[in-house]
Amino acid sequence: MLSKNIDTMGMIFGLAGGLALFIYGMNLMGEGLQKAAGEKMRRILEVLTKNSLIAIFVGTLVTSIIQSSSATTVMVIGFVSAGLMTLPQAIGVIFGANIGTTVTAQIVAFDIGEYAYPIAAVGFLLMFLSKRRSIKYFGQVIFSFGVLFIGLNTMSDAMKPLGQSKVFSNIVLRLGKSPILGLLVGIVGTGIVQSSSAFIAVLQNLASTPVDEAGNTLMNLQTALPILFGSNIGTTVTALLASIGASINAKRAAVAHTVFNVLGSLIIMFFIPPFAKLIQLISPAGPGTEIVSRQIANAHTGFNLINTIIWFPLIPVLAKIVNILVPGKEKHVEKGVLYLDKRMLNNPPIAMNLATKELTRMAVTAQQMMQSAKKSYIFSDIDEAKKVHEYEETVDKLQCEIISYLSTMLSMSALTSRQSVRLTGLMHVANDIERIGDYCENIAESAEIKEQENLPFSDEAIKEIKSAFEEVNGMVDNTIHALNDGNVELAIKALSKEKDIDELEKSLRSRHLERLSKGLCNPLSAISFVELVHNLERIADHCTNIAEAVIEDYKGSIEDNIENNIEDMPSL
Repeated sequence: MLSKNIDTMGMIFGLAGGLALFIYGMNLMGEGLQKAAGEKMRRILEVLTKNSLIAIFVGTLVTSIIQSSSATTVMVIGFVSAGLMTLPQAIGVIFGANIGTTVTAQIVAFDIGEYAYPIAAVGFLLMFLSKRRSIKYFGQVIFSFGVLFIGLNTMSDAMKPLGQSKVFSNIVLRLGKSPILGLLVGIVGTGIVQSSSAFIAVLQNLASTPVDEAGNTLMNLQTALPILFGSNIGTTVTALLASIGASINAKRAAVAHTVFNVLGSLIIMFFIPPFAKLIQLISPAGPGTEIVSRQIANAHTGFNLINTIIWFPLIPVLAKIVNILVPGKEKHVEKGVLYLDKRMLNNPPIAMNLATKELTRMAVTAQQMMQSAKKSYIFSDIDEAKKVHEYEETVDKLQCEIISYLSTMLSMSALTSRQSVRLTGLMHVANDIERIGDYCENIAESAEIKEQENLPFSDEAIKEIKSAFEEVNGMVDNTIHALNDGNVELAIKALSKEKDIDELEKSLRSRHLERLSKGLCNPLSAISFVELVHNLERIADHCTNIAEAVIEDYKGSIEDNIENNIEDMPSL
């Protein structure tokens, strides 16, 4: 018990409840901002280049939107694991994430708690009364903003009795005398809460707790700083946990995050007095209860800015350090998914982008099946036919994994109508690619029968078969690139081939029947030839479906942008 006059359980429940509301409001605000950003989030992440400075800006922006450096870092680990981002790029984004996460503390420093309920009420009305999606999302952000401050008010009310507790005052006094102890408190506290933003909000409230009517606070800035630095270290726990089971480069990204925060925090621990004076100099003056929260917010931002400036020219050095700490080489995985990351399921635009990458890989595998099927049929190569069967297992597995991933996203995430349509389209694409694999397997089985029964084919027939394979392969190639890049021109080009291949099928059938009537072909060979041509035509049909899906997705994005622009226009 802290004191006989303090309702300890009431304080604990008040603090826990307030913290829960704060975290809920923070997450809900991030979700609303992501929805408002829509597909732009995916495009923002695709902006990442080899330029580390751009990566830092992107990391800052994304973290400011989703309100969590841990979430951004976990996202980065997923991208590195999928091979979509290099380690230096990841390090740049992580630097930016540390800066972006300080936005929450800056928001908390604004003393607008008395307006929390009206803000939440306005946000609620916008969410549930407006028919415009953009206003609904804006309402969600406003509502969650109010909930966030209601949580802060609850925590503040719960902490007020602590100002009168001699026991707690003695604990704070010990923290002031032992910076290392404060550092450990920050590490453990943030590790438990799993959010540096939430823990620092608690710290801001605690530091603002008055101990007398003169405006003196329970904790001054110099005492709070070690706890703040410890919180920056504690936030790396989430990323380290997320890297378990990931690729070597993903582990390196998590370790880079840890090294960056740990070394930065330990170095600045030696300069707490001058750093505190600097923060006090750039912060407003006034009674402790009014300014200490702002000082902590400025200290959080200042520390991460200084740490980033120091490390920015040393990114290659940091990359070498983590390569030493996490030795080994990446293993190339041929089977199983490469891009799907369950940690991204709560971020639909990114998750669907990863699913598209996996679908493209699945389509490339199906194209490899067709090449092997071609060799097996033309050259009677049974080894190539066996390859087709092996590829088929991979394609079937990828289809199951992709469909499962998309289905899980559908059940977990609150999707916009546009995202729901896109998700359904991706499911159809997965099925189309799987069917292409099935037809390739049919061709391989025909090749095996052709070899077993020693079916003869004329030179003219073989020439026609080669030509048909080339035509269909060209269509498959255009379809794959259209799917991967969202290239409408290539999708249209693939569609234009459909009629040509339909006509080619009719022509090949006619010419082969003509050869059969002249006795130039074996009747059994004729059956095999017709089946082959039919399978190729069906492959082309499924390529058409995929190309149409790409075009529909493009049209949907255009219509969505137009709709959003119309919604945002003022009423006449």
